[in-house]
Amino acid sequence: MADIIQLLPDHVANQIAAGEVVQRPASVVKELIENAVDAGSTSIKLIIKDAGKTLVQVVDNGKGMSETDARLSFERHATSKIKAAEDLFQLHTKGFRGEALASIAAIAHVEMNTRQADEEVGVQIKIEGSTVVGQDVTVTPQGTSISVKNLFFNIPARRNFLKSDTVELRHIIDEFHRVALAHPDIHFEFYNNGSELFNLPVSNLRQRIVHIFGGKTNEKLVPVEEETEVVNLKGFICKPEFAKKTRGEQFFFVNNRFIKNSYLHHAVCAAFEGLIKEQTHPSYFLFLQVDPSGIDINIHPTKTEVKFDDEHAMYAILRSAVKHSLGQFNVAPVLDFERDSNLDTPYGYKSKNVNFPTVEVDADFNPFEKENKGKVSVSYPKKERLNNSWESLYVGLEKKSDFSSIEFESEEVTGSLFNEKEDEVSTATYQLHKKYIVTTIKSGMVIISQHRAHQRVLYEQYLKNITVDKGVSQQLLFPLKLNFSRTEIELLKELKDSLENTGFIFSNFKDDEVAVNGIPLNISESEVAMVVDQLLSDFQSEIPESSFSQADILAKAMCKTLAVKSGEILNAASQEALVNNLFATKDPTVSPFNKPTYITMSVEEIDKKFL
Repeated sequence: MADIIQLLPDHVANQIAAGEVVQRPASVVKELIENAVDAGSTSIKLIIKDAGKTLVQVVDNGKGMSETDARLSFERHATSKIKAAEDLFQLHTKGFRGEALASIAAIAHVEMNTRQADEEVGVQIKIEGSTVVGQDVTVTPQGTSISVKNLFFNIPARRNFLKSDTVELRHIIDEFHRVALAHPDIHFEFYNNGSELFNLPVSNLRQRIVHIFGGKTNEKLVPVEEETEVVNLKGFICKPEFAKKTRGEQFFFVNNRFIKNSYLHHAVCAAFEGLIKEQTHPSYFLFLQVDPSGIDINIHPTKTEVKFDDEHAMYAILRSAVKHSLGQFNVAPVLDFERDSNLDTPYGYKSKNVNFPTVEVDADFNPFEKENKGKVSVSYPKKERLNNSWESLYVGLEKKSDFSSIEFESEEVTGSLFNEKEDEVSTATYQLHKKYIVTTIKSGMVIISQHRAHQRVLYEQYLKNITVDKGVSQQLLFPLKLNFSRTEIELLKELKDSLENTGFIFSNFKDDEVAVNGIPLNISESEVAMVVDQLLSDFQSEIPESSFSQADILAKAMCKTLAVKSGEILNAASQEALVNNLFATKDPTVSPFNKPTYITMSVEEIDKKFL
């Protein structure tokens, strides 16, 4: 038989590698920014158009590359970070695989302009689909500028799998945050479609966190610092009352490299046990410095997974350090008894000796004697006085009474103690264990889940307000100011029209603050922040492209938060109204989340229970 195994061409191998390294535009952003950091840059600029599908450009002022290095950087497994296999366990740089630029150049149009400090002119290289289409001398500032255009132009299937611009931009912002937090000593700029999203000056770690997540973040932060032989830990955790339902602000950095580790995340959550509600996640920004020989980074092409030599020690140290900080800064409650100053010994008696009290006992006392030998004397009124007062009660009663004028009730009872038509006691509904509403039907009875039933009622009401009618709004006397991160503010701007149809009125959008002037009728002012947080949580997990699905998620988020909870007591009128409203909906059998709202039991089923 003929030989059938053959080497793949370089451009095909690069496209295969691109499937691992470049999954979406955010992957390109991550690789290019990390290369800029490794180049020793003090200023990095990121420019995005159409969520990275049209353009991803990174400009830095690093040391730049020579003409030979610039051309060689696009070859597979070409890198300046390592030279031998042993170097994998002594890494101090972001990149080391030498695959990123080759993979990016295989699926996009790439243009690089770079110049070293001691050169008068730089070099410009243009590559389209692994093919070099141009290499020229150019005038460019010191450093490197790489533009990646038309991502996945030669792999249309991969381009079709990309999400909406909003989703892709969110992923890009996440990658930008991870690199910017790890390097507060570098000036970062981020432009999206010509508008500036972030301008982060050189600062310390606390200031960098505040610049990214808003000014109100400063009051939430609690410092953490611990030095051991295994790891040096520093960073910040957020106070328990600011825990969120989403896992968006959890950052682990090992040797200034962002990682994901569920085991270490569990250690932090264990330290917060009892301080935060269930299904909420604490926010943290923790930096771990460990010996590079004690970790293995070369596990996944994205380099976000790390293996530790002694994970159990890391877990214990991390958990203890977080608990120590919570206690040290009086964040965690402690058992403390207030001392009553009234119980203290007076100053004048502190030097005096203590005298035992003397007790006098009457040895002759006998409680069973008829006469009490004690000295107690009891005075009684005189007999004459008692007699006089007794006789005075009957003064004026010597005259016989005349009963002729007294009328007696007739022996014949003409009325009834009870009304002939008794008031019927309303037994239409009954609340069972503050969770279910029981009502009767002709064939038996219906047991309704009050939480799910109210969800269905509110869901259809909000969906109608968003798509057909405009919801009624109640104006607030004083605007309610809510604080969010810049990413959440951008998301709220996109949802502004849909939210205003439900009854919200927004004004004065700032970088980290939004003012609410009006709210829907059935929402109290104290519930507004909770509703908006739930709304952002749902949209960040799945941001739809079509307007109808956007309205659907919006209605679901609001009904989930505002529906009557299990455990709330409902009066008879509320129970009856909920039952009537449920069966007036289009689909009363299931909640908006496809769970049953009620069950029925026929009389026959009940009869069988008594056989």
